[in-house]
Amino acid sequence: MIGEILGDIQGQDAARLRYEVQQLLGKKAGRRTLLARDLQTQELVVIKLLSFGGDFEWDSLKLFEREAETLKSLSHPLIPQYLNYFEVNLPTLKGFALVQTYIRAQTLEQYLQTGRTFTEAEVKQIAKALLEILIYLHGLHPPVIHRDIKPSNILLGERSGNSVGEVYLVDFGSVQTVLATETGTRTVVGTYGYMPPEQFGARTVTASDIYSLGATLIYLVTGTHPADLPQKDFRIQFEQVANLSPSLTRWLKSMTEPSLERRFSSAAVAIAALEKPQAINLPTLVVGKPDGSKIQLTKNWDSLEIIVPPAGFDPSIVFTGLFAIAWNSFILFWTIGALSAPFPVNIPFALFSLPFWGAGFVMVYKFLFHLFGRICLRLNPEKIALTWELFAWKFYRPRTSPRQSITKLVYIPKHFTKDSEGTRIAVPPQLDIWVGVQKYQLGGIGGAIKSEAELEWLAHELSDWLRMDITK
Repeated sequence: MIGEILGDIQGQDAARLRYEVQQLLGKKAGRRTLLARDLQTQELVVIKLLSFGGDFEWDSLKLFEREAETLKSLSHPLIPQYLNYFEVNLPTLKGFALVQTYIRAQTLEQYLQTGRTFTEAEVKQIAKALLEILIYLHGLHPPVIHRDIKPSNILLGERSGNSVGEVYLVDFGSVQTVLATETGTRTVVGTYGYMPPEQFGARTVTASDIYSLGATLIYLVTGTHPADLPQKDFRIQFEQVANLSPSLTRWLKSMTEPSLERRFSSAAVAIAALEKPQAINLPTLVVGKPDGSKIQLTKNWDSLEIIVPPAGFDPSIVFTGLFAIAWNSFILFWTIGALSAPFPVNIPFALFSLPFWGAGFVMVYKFLFHLFGRICLRLNPEKIALTWELFAWKFYRPRTSPRQSITKLVYIPKHFTKDSEGTRIAVPPQLDIWVGVQKYQLGGIGGAIKSEAELEWLAHELSDWLRMDITK
């Protein structure tokens, strides 16, 4: 077809012949991608052709028309611009043509094939650029899901100073809107190795593009196609062949989580996690709930709740209960005696008993809390709250804080120290969530959780859910 002129013509209206084919860029069953010159503007354009042939399927036409309609509605400097759409009616070719702007850049696939390698800093730049494009696409109404993010559909311009180059997302031939997913028939499209598990079931959500981008980035850092890397529990095992920092390794694992509930929920969440400074990882944490633990943990992608149940009866609280009864009985006897004195002499004596009543109520509260109280840590996209709950009473310690203000997660293992007299003292393990100057504490001195195994498990779960490494 080199040298042939295409255009939106009816019959032999040669005045509407417009696009002179310069080069064949790609070809697969029923489709061709051409580089052509627009004879009106003298600009180079890309023409995608869908031809009617023996292997033609109506699903292909549906996707082709959807791509044209989607491109027509998009306006982003790093996405090809829609220019034209017309029917092709030639003696040797019948079908439809989609014309879009030509971007002078090579694909990531082409760079990889020539042996180019990418540093960790460059990979982060590429990731951020593509996530910003996804924020635009997924923020439309309805959201637009690309469904086929891979190295051959990403263009990379020439390096410029410290910049890796402009990053473009192309080929919307598999595009799907959320509205179409919910109301229409579903077609399985995508490329093996870059498709998340839900896409094999013809179900796609915006987080599906997150997985595909993660798999693409894994290809950049390993130089190996994701489908050729080993898998365990449907997770891509890339850590051993990629020389990456622990924080970027963890981030890529979150991008390519097979489970939607554990994967980054949006491009905005992913880019925030990429930009946020990471702390030192603590590699020795246990990951499973310890046997016999009664702590309840419930979580999904946008909320997490930890409930520490009542400690229950044990011999150590018998003395506390008896002392509380004796104390409050004595204060009651004192108060009755004070009030029986003549007025107004009885008033100062009665007021004198108030601090002792306060201490007595604290003892009763601690005794009842040990038997019936529970501690709840709750996190959602808006806030973090730690409450001590006894029957209908609920006390916030400390007060509720914004979730986005969480700065670090600190785990302090069990250790020993010495007091002023040099006596060796055991300090129980402690887990702290810092929000500004406030500390949400689990365990430690006076804490409800004494088990080191349980605190290590909770530290791992919080670290995984918050996408935040643990520091000592």
